[in-house]
Amino acid sequence: MDVMEAARAAEAAGRSVIHMEVGQPGTAAPVEARARLAAEIAAEPLGYTVALGLPELRARIARHYGEWYGVDLDPARVVVTAGASGAFLLAFTALFDTGARVGLGLPCYPSYRHILSSLALTPVPLRTRLEDRLQPAPGDVAGLDGLIVAGPSNPAGTMLDRDRMAALAGACAEAGAAFVSDEIYHGIDYGQRAVSALEVTDEAWVIGSFSKYFSMTGWRVGWMVVPEHGVRQVERLAQNMFICPSHAGQRLALHAMECGDELAANVAVYAENRRRMLEALPAMGLDRFAPPDGAFYVYLDVSRWTDDSRTFAAEVLDEADVAVTPGVDFDPGEGHRWLRLSYARSTADIEEGLARLGRFMAGRTPVETS
Repeated sequence: MDVMEAARAAEAAGRSVIHMEVGQPGTAAPVEARARLAAEIAAEPLGYTVALGLPELRARIARHYGEWYGVDLDPARVVVTAGASGAFLLAFTALFDTGARVGLGLPCYPSYRHILSSLALTPVPLRTRLEDRLQPAPGDVAGLDGLIVAGPSNPAGTMLDRDRMAALAGACAEAGAAFVSDEIYHGIDYGQRAVSALEVTDEAWVIGSFSKYFSMTGWRVGWMVVPEHGVRQVERLAQNMFICPSHAGQRLALHAMECGDELAANVAVYAENRRRMLEALPAMGLDRFAPPDGAFYVYLDVSRWTDDSRTFAAEVLDEADVAVTPGVDFDPGEGHRWLRLSYARSTADIEEGLARLGRFMAGRTPVETS
C-alpha cells in the first residue's frame, strides 16, 4: 500500500508510472456479466441474501468443481463470502481456539499472519526454499494446529502438484491439524492445471475468489468449501459477522462464470506477459527466482544488488518510474532481499516497464558476486 501511494503521488506530479506493484487484474469484470447485472438492478431491488449466499451461485460453484477438477461437490458445502478475506476470517474463527499454532510457508500473503494475530492465534513461519519452489514440506506440520498452503501462491506464483498436495493433506490428518488451501488464483496457470485440495481430501477447507481469474476485485465476492460438519458453525458466524455478501456482487459472479471466452483471453495476456518477463529479467541480472506456474507474479531474489528491498523499490520508482513491491510484507525475516513484480496489466505496459527496469539495472553495481 505504501508503494501504491508513492506511485499515485508520482502520477499526481505528472509522471508516467508503470504499475508492477498491483496484485489485481488490469481488466474489468466480463462485459456480458456486467450487462446482465445492470438489467437486474434496473428491474428489482437487491436486498439481503441468506448468510451462506445465493443458492443458485452455490450450486454453480459446486458444478465448477466438477467441470474443472472432476470433483462431485455437494452445494451445501459451499459458502459464499465477502471476498476471500471474509472466508479467511470465517475459517480461522471456526477452526482455531485462542493461541492455536498455524503454519505459514514463507514467503506468503501477509494478511494470513495479520488475521491470525488479530484473532489471538499464533502464526508459525515455515522457511521454504527455491529448490522446493517456495512451498512448505510435510515435515513442517509437526506441532501445528493448522497449515495454510497456497497455489498458485502470492508472491511466488508456484503450485503444489497432486502428490505434494496429498502428502501435505496426509501429514495434517496424521497430526490432527486443519488443512486450509488458498486457491484464489486458480484458472490463471501456464501449461499445467492447478490442483485443488478437494481432489485429495474431503477434510480440507478450500478458499476461492472471484477477484483474480474472474476480474472482480472490487466486487468483494469469494467462497469457501468446508467439510460437511463445519457448515452450520460457519453459517452462524457468517450471519453475525457479515449478514451476507454483496447481493449485486453475487449476481455478477454468477454471470461471470459463464464468460469463459473473455476470461481465457485475459489469461492469454498474462501468459504473454509472463513469457516476456522470464526472457527479459535474467538478461538484466535478475535471474534468481522460481518460474511462476500461475498467478501473475515473479518473486525475485535481489540480494546480488541490495540488502534493503524497500529502499531498492523506492529507487526503482524514483529513477525508472516503475512501481514494484518489496518482499518485507511477504517475509519479515528475509524479504529485505526480495522483490515482487506483477504482470497483471496490458502487455504494452509490461513491455515498457521491462524496458525502464532494464535501463535502471544497467547502471547498477552488484553488492556481492556469490
